[in-house]
Amino acid sequence: MKKILLSLVILFTASIAMAQTEAELKALKKTKTDSIAQIQARANAIQSKIDALPGWKKGAFGTVGVNLSEFSNWYSQGSADVSSGNIALIANAYANLKQPKYFWRNSLNINLGWVKFDDKNDPTDDDSFQEATDVFNISSLYGYRLNEKLAVSALGEYRTTLLNNFNDPGYLDIGVGGTWTPDDYLVVVVHPLNYNFVFAEDDTVFNSSLGAKVVADYTRSIGKISFKSNLSMFYSYESSDLSNYTWINSFGYTLWKNIGIGFEFGLRGNKQEALNFANNNLAPMADPFTFENVDNELQSYYLIGVNYKF
Repeated sequence: MKKILLSLVILFTASIAMAQTEAELKALKKTKTDSIAQIQARANAIQSKIDALPGWKKGAFGTVGVNLSEFSNWYSQGSADVSSGNIALIANAYANLKQPKYFWRNSLNINLGWVKFDDKNDPTDDDSFQEATDVFNISSLYGYRLNEKLAVSALGEYRTTLLNNFNDPGYLDIGVGGTWTPDDYLVVVVHPLNYNFVFAEDDTVFNSSLGAKVVADYTRSIGKISFKSNLSMFYSYESSDLSNYTWINSFGYTLWKNIGIGFEFGLRGNKQEALNFANNNLAPMADPFTFENVDNELQSYYLIGVNYKF
């Protein structure tokens, strides 16, 4: 009986000791975590001061998404022998010059994607990778400061595709107006005088016009996180059918060294592109599609993959 009581006392004492040790370790972990957060806050404050200094600021981050698969004699699906794949590449880069009296901001966004679906039992299908997502956007903004946050500015922006139908269509916006820069990360451009040049073989659908340009861009890196949101809108004074907008959002999180996960999604509205697609790809009607009867569906894409921060 004494041995049993002694064993229980020892077990109870060991449990208390372990509980105290666990509590102490958790308290120590909390202290270290708080210290890391404080160090990161101080580092972010220093980085903000660095970002505010005059001179060039450059950066880039990108995302690669790859998904490859192959099935052989997989009878549970309709196509038992299939080879498929999806490859995508995203690159975001910027080079910004900040001076007391002026600034010059340059940015680049590229999103390229390829897909394939090869049914090995169908000799007539296409077994190669085909172009899917295809986005190319480059812009340059110059501003002369009226004060710390407002500037008169000039913007040049070019948008097209690279893999297929390069510059058909292509859009070149050139305009002047004002720019608001409340901090080093957000830029809002309002140019009431802007000409939207549209380059395309079919000039019955794609037309250039005079209008207003609005751009909002937020680009920032905080520790392991990099993100960019860019909204570019053109409103045509000639016709709303010639107006368009594109909104692209990119996010990257570093997990190890410069490697992490990345996500990007984009939205676009462009009635000229919708009409061109309908006339070239949809079943013909008794009368051709026009701006009045075409469905201008919202265009969108997204990509999740491995991210690399430069």
